[in-house]
Amino acid sequence: MHSPFSVAITPDWRGLVDAIRRTGSPKRVHFIELFLDPEVSDVIVERYGVLDGLDPADPFYAEKREVALQSFLGYDYVRCSLRGMDMPLNYTSAKDTAGLARRDGRQYVDEHKGPVTTWDEFERYPWPDPEAATTRSLEWYEAHLPDGMCVIGSGGFAHFAEYITWLMGYETLCIALCEQRDLVEAIARRLVDAYRIFLKRLLEFDRVKIVWGSDDMGYRGGPLISPDDLRAFVLPGHKLMAEMSHAAGRPYLLHACGNLSLIMDDLLDDVCIDAKHSFEDTIERVTDVKDTYGRRIALLGGIDVDFLCRASEAEVRVRVRETLEKCMPGGGYVLGTGNSVANYIPLDNYLAMLDEGRKFTLQARA
Repeated sequence: MHSPFSVAITPDWRGLVDAIRRTGSPKRVHFIELFLDPEVSDVIVERYGVLDGLDPADPFYAEKREVALQSFLGYDYVRCSLRGMDMPLNYTSAKDTAGLARRDGRQYVDEHKGPVTTWDEFERYPWPDPEAATTRSLEWYEAHLPDGMCVIGSGGFAHFAEYITWLMGYETLCIALCEQRDLVEAIARRLVDAYRIFLKRLLEFDRVKIVWGSDDMGYRGGPLISPDDLRAFVLPGHKLMAEMSHAAGRPYLLHACGNLSLIMDDLLDDVCIDAKHSFEDTIERVTDVKDTYGRRIALLGGIDVDFLCRASEAEVRVRVRETLEKCMPGGGYVLGTGNSVANYIPLDNYLAMLDEGRKFTLQARA
């Protein structure tokens, strides 16, 4: 195996948790991503021989592959959850034009009409059973994850705004908020009841040291539905997730795309999130947020995806250094993209971001 990185690092989940908890300036930069598109991870493991020695026939090949990839890239964790909470949705498809294109194209949730638009559809919908969700991967990680790594519990839960929108269809939801609020409330309650059980089971695993909810709530101009409707149908669910996480001694992170300025005080003071993820330059730069609510919670990622797509490698390295110089002092910052490692980001730009983070030290700022 060869490496594109100039500095070797050892996984240190405690350092990652300390950075999120803002206990002081960390000894090194820690990294975080909501996910890597599978096309990206496939190219990395092939290019750098990351999976040499692993047997694809191993029943836990997928888990061992994830440990090998995350360790190689410099992450202190694997992201995992219970499996089996999928909810059928209505999709449309389009050709994928990315550099590492998906063979079967891209799928998008139908914004016009979802599978649950009436009470009859609500009653007939195949709601998943959180008690039946499998813990197979979590059990393997609990026993075999390297000491320096932890599990970030993420995926399959805490999608309150997303599933209310996807199950009804965005257009249908907007009408229902005026004409069928009881149905919207019933969907929201169903999600809360399921995710409460789901998270309780997840938190039984000691190697889960961080809980990460993912729930896009807005677009560039503001929230997808009114702040009052978010307070009624979405934020109580995240408050419950945060309360359960905190009671178990874990920080609660939130990934949420969109301009959420109208509800940021709610997220900080009522929901009580510990960290915010998803930053887009056209909404707010993570370096600007460091001086505002970044004084109260941790900031995750922030190297804008559009920038990563268009910039040169040299420009990526400059921006990473500037971001770290601004955000690292005092803790409360973890390096990563503004959203996720999409298959249209040039791979070498992504690796340059990681390499520059590995090389950075606060002492170098003197």
